[in-house]
Amino acid sequence: MEWMKTIEDAVDYIETHITEDIDTEAVAKHVSISPFYFQKGFSMLCGYTVAEYIRNRRLALAGGELIAGSAKIIDLALKYGYDSPDSFTKAFTRFHGITPSMARREGVMLKSFAPLKLTISLKGGYLMDYRITKKESFTVLGASRTFGYENAKQEIPAFWDEHYAQKKCRYVEGHFGVNIDCFMGNESFEYLIADLYNPVMDIPEGFVTKTIPAFTWAVFPCIGPMPDALQDVNTRIFSEWLPALKEYEFAAGYCIEMYDRPDNYPKGTADENYRTEIWIPITRK
Repeated sequence: MEWMKTIEDAVDYIETHITEDIDTEAVAKHVSISPFYFQKGFSMLCGYTVAEYIRNRRLALAGGELIAGSAKIIDLALKYGYDSPDSFTKAFTRFHGITPSMARREGVMLKSFAPLKLTISLKGGYLMDYRITKKESFTVLGASRTFGYENAKQEIPAFWDEHYAQKKCRYVEGHFGVNIDCFMGNESFEYLIADLYNPVMDIPEGFVTKTIPAFTWAVFPCIGPMPDALQDVNTRIFSEWLPALKEYEFAAGYCIEMYDRPDNYPKGTADENYRTEIWIPITRK
């Protein structure tokens, strides 16, 4: 249950320092986990990125202060980390659906966003298939783009749609989805729609090659329609497998999705037997 305790400590730290200059890196440092894996674990278990959680808590608290007292909008903007009343007003309006000045009117409805409270539900033993395998380094050819962690869940599927809409699949079919964050930071990462690179072929314009280092990988099969099967296993890695992990820890800022050929299945990626895999690099503790 180490991950559950880590998230709980992180939430307590955020609440204590909610009006201070905190970000994912500061919270991860407090709980002694790299920002890269803390960010992934937090979003998988909680459903929000760290930045989204902090922003939502601040805007909810600001709304409560507007209703309860006569605090000036500029003071609340500065208190909750906004550079100007305009930027605060825009964020407040997106969150609550009304402007800060309207929030003072009697009878208006504001959104609440309570601090996270994690509970443990005992449901018996989980069965989760995985294998440990060593792989030599290999090189991929792919279409590359950099994504921020906060919006990646929505933007990466759009990147795949764009790849196929622009007929780039004639160069790269998309056997792999490769996540790379060599510095294991908290802001952004590189993502490639990729295939194995054949060195006798020319590199098409707009594509890049990347060499994936040799690692020991934990490989998790995902069986079922996309994207639900992949997302479900990804969540279970952080909510079930990782908390029980005793002998290994994550080794580096890589994560690979391996996709089987859709034409091998009657319904393509929507087939109930469609197979994907998630590869996580690990090392012994």
